[in-house]
Amino acid sequence: MKIESINVSVFTYPTRRCSDSAGHSHPGKESQAKMALLTITADDGTCGYTLAPPEVVRPYVVETFFCPVLVGQDPFRREQLWQALSHWQRGSAHQLTERALSFVEQALWDLAGRKLNMPVWKLLGGYRDRVPAYGSTMCGDDLPGGLSTPEEYGRFAETLVARGYKAIKLHTWMPPVSFAPNPQMDVKACAAVREAVGPDIALMLDGYHWYSRSEALWIGRELEKLGFAWFEEPMEEASMASYAWLASNLNIDVIGPESLGGKHHSRADWVQAGACDILRAGANGVGGIGPCMKVASLAEAFGMDCEVHGNGAASLAVVGAIRNCRWYERGLLHPFLDYDQPAAYLNSLVDPMDSDGMVHLPERPGLGEDINFAWVEAHTVSQY
Repeated sequence: MKIESINVSVFTYPTRRCSDSAGHSHPGKESQAKMALLTITADDGTCGYTLAPPEVVRPYVVETFFCPVLVGQDPFRREQLWQALSHWQRGSAHQLTERALSFVEQALWDLAGRKLNMPVWKLLGGYRDRVPAYGSTMCGDDLPGGLSTPEEYGRFAETLVARGYKAIKLHTWMPPVSFAPNPQMDVKACAAVREAVGPDIALMLDGYHWYSRSEALWIGRELEKLGFAWFEEPMEEASMASYAWLASNLNIDVIGPESLGGKHHSRADWVQAGACDILRAGANGVGGIGPCMKVASLAEAFGMDCEVHGNGAASLAVVGAIRNCRWYERGLLHPFLDYDQPAAYLNSLVDPMDSDGMVHLPERPGLGEDINFAWVEAHTVSQY
C-alpha cells in the first residue's frame, strides 16, 4: 500500500463568526468563510481526510513538503513520515508550521482508521468511550447581552450549567476591547461566574497572555479564593522561568504551555523546570496526534495530568485514548451562537454532548468527522 496523491480542495461556507484585529473570535453578521479539505489517497483507493485552514495547507506547503516526502510511501509508517517532515522544518518552520505538520499527520491517521474500519481513538489505545466536557467561552466583547460585563458572564454560565456542563473555562477581555487588559475585570468576571454556578462546578481561567508576573500572581491568588481549578496562560510562554516562578508561588494549578512551539521537547523542559502543575498540548499545536500522545505519556510518567487543548476530531481522539486527562474542551461558546448546530460542510458534530455534560467518542472509522462531501464539491473554489 502506497500513497498515490495529496490534494486540497478549498471551499466556502456560511459563518457568523468573525475575528477582531487581534485574531480573537466573536459573533458577527453572516459571511462567507473558507475551509480546506486535505485528502491523502492510497493506491488501493483508501482516502484519509482532514479539515484545515487554507492558509495553513497552502499550495507551496503541499507541493514543496507534503508531496515529495509522502507520495510513494507506506501511509501506515506515520512516525517515519512525521519525522521526515519534521526534519524539513529546520530552516522552513515559517512555511512548514507545526499546524501544517499536524493536519497532514491527522489525515494519515484518518486513512489508517478508514482502512481498518476503526475509530482513531481506539487505534491509539481506546481508554474510554465518553468524557466530560467543559464549556470554553469566547473572549469578552462589547456586545450588549453578550460577554461585555461580569454579570453577562454569570448569566451565560447559568445557561451552560443548565445545558449540562459540569465545568466552565473563561476567556476574558483582551485588546482591542477598550478597557483590556484589566486584572480587576478578569477577577470580577470570575467572581460573577462562581456566584452564579455555586461551588460544585469546576471553573478555569485562560487569561490575557502578556500580564506581568505581579499581575498574574494577584489574579492567581484571587482565583484561589474563588476555588478555581486552574490558571492558564496569563504571561508570555516563551519565558519558562516566569511560569516556574508563578507555579512556585501559587496553590492553584498552573497549566501550560498552550501556544509555545517545540512540540513534546519544550513540554519536557517545562516539566523539568516545574513551570506547570498540569501539562498542556493540543494535536493542532504540537505537530499532530502522535506528538500529542508523547506529551500525554511524558505527563503520566511524572504523575501529571495532560489537558488537551482545543476542540475537534484530533483532540477528541487523543482525549479518548489517554487516562490522565479530566476534560474535553468544547467551544468556543457565546450567548449569540449555537455550538450544537454543525457547520454546513458537516452532516453532524464530531463531539455531541448529552444532558449530563458527557461527550461520546465517535464510532465512525477514522477521525470521526461526518463530512458533507456533496457540500464541499458544490462550493469548491480552488483545488491543488
